[in-house]
Amino acid sequence: MIVVKDLCIRQGEFVLEKVNLSVATGQYAILMGRTGSGKTTILESICGLRPVSSGCITLMDRDVTTLKPAERGIGFVPQDGALFPTMSVRDQLGFALTIRKWSRSRIEKRVTELSDLLGIGELLDRGTEGLSGGEVQRISLGRALAANPGVLCLDEPLSALDETTRHEMYSLLNSVRELTGVTTLHITHSKNEALKLANVVYRIENGTVGEVPVGELG
Repeated sequence: MIVVKDLCIRQGEFVLEKVNLSVATGQYAILMGRTGSGKTTILESICGLRPVSSGCITLMDRDVTTLKPAERGIGFVPQDGALFPTMSVRDQLGFALTIRKWSRSRIEKRVTELSDLLGIGELLDRGTEGLSGGEVQRISLGRALAANPGVLCLDEPLSALDETTRHEMYSLLNSVRELTGVTTLHITHSKNEALKLANVVYRIENGTVGEVPVGELG
């Protein structure tokens, strides 16, 4: 579950006040808004990547408002994938588990599970050079899911993909939700993404976040 209550975020002259949203456990939520509206700022605050002035962030019934990013139980997929350039795909998927000191056999098992789920088994021994946009996002998604987070946050992960690949990712993200039950918050400006993926939709306009019935998007 994700609950944001009365959140205030200040960044220079840019201010968001009294931000409220709630995502039930297992739901897939979309936060929409125009470029510069503050949707990524809200996501980064939830992830602990940006400080908040006031308010409360609760994830899976834990108040995480003052916790470091690594302590929040979040998997994060940035817009550009942000893969580590010197690592193989296998090591990318296992990175979060290595720093958590999982055993080698346990890491190998989890990497195999993720590669099967995401359809990237043939990429495991490759580096990052020459990967397609869709492959990059699948790997970034796998890295985010590796440690079985309770919450998954995605920052416009499909914006740079062609139409065919984007539709493949819709199917993949829906499968991930069904198979893992992870509570998801996905940032986008695309109405089509919301229609394909969301259980609940929020829109930010003029600094105010409000829920929008999914049925009213079409």
